[in-house]
Amino acid sequence: MTDQYAVIGNPISHSKSPPIHRMFAEQTGQDISYEAIESPLDGFAATIERLRAAGYEGCNVTVPFKFEAFELATRLSERAQSAQAVNTLKFEGGAILGDNTDGAGLVADIEHNLGVSLRDKRVLLMGAGGAAYGVILPLVHAGAHIAVANRTADKARQLAAAFAASGEVTGCGYDELDELQFDVIVNATSAGLSDSAIPLPDSIFAPNALAYDMMYGRETPFMAFAREHGAHVADGLGMLVEQAAEAFHIWRGVRPDTRPVLEKLRSA
Repeated sequence: MTDQYAVIGNPISHSKSPPIHRMFAEQTGQDISYEAIESPLDGFAATIERLRAAGYEGCNVTVPFKFEAFELATRLSERAQSAQAVNTLKFEGGAILGDNTDGAGLVADIEHNLGVSLRDKRVLLMGAGGAAYGVILPLVHAGAHIAVANRTADKARQLAAAFAASGEVTGCGYDELDELQFDVIVNATSAGLSDSAIPLPDSIFAPNALAYDMMYGRETPFMAFAREHGAHVADGLGMLVEQAAEAFHIWRGVRPDTRPVLEKLRSA
């Protein structure tokens, strides 16, 4: 019998998750279906209950429902608790397991696909919103030394303080970055959506630095700035595929090979 899964968001028609999971299922021989479902903005909980009643096994959750999914889950992973947001739900009888695979996807893309070890690397995480909260714990667990920078410095320091007990994490404003260099810079802000520049000093990139923008499908001002200053540049498509693979593993107990899926998406 085919097990049913879905991704829920609003809007959702642009989602690449259905073809990604279809490729995973074909590759691993898993009998599943996976569809995109647009939930009304005021109807997320009702949508989840409808799916559970229909026998769905789980779902992915995207904007703007990750915080509602966090509240709806009856059991939370450590990653979800640290992110205060959920992007993966697994239905287990009367329980709803909530997890967040974004950070695991980011780390897997950087380390496995891009070949950059994060251990002992100086990492600048830009932004102090939900995207940054979603990825910081896996970055800490990977052994990185992290500085969080935000236009509102107090928000960066608040985020850093929340994770200071887990590893080396500091917070600052962009105006405090002069004379500092980083091996990896991750853009977790929404600046790319509005083509806004981020006020980084020209000297911010260490030799052979990686500039990683969590957005994909477009050249952001941050990516252009990084290229101009000699950094290696990557977008977030690999993160999308890797976080999907982590969700697939949570649901099915099988870890797909992400490389051919990522190559197919890139070529398309």
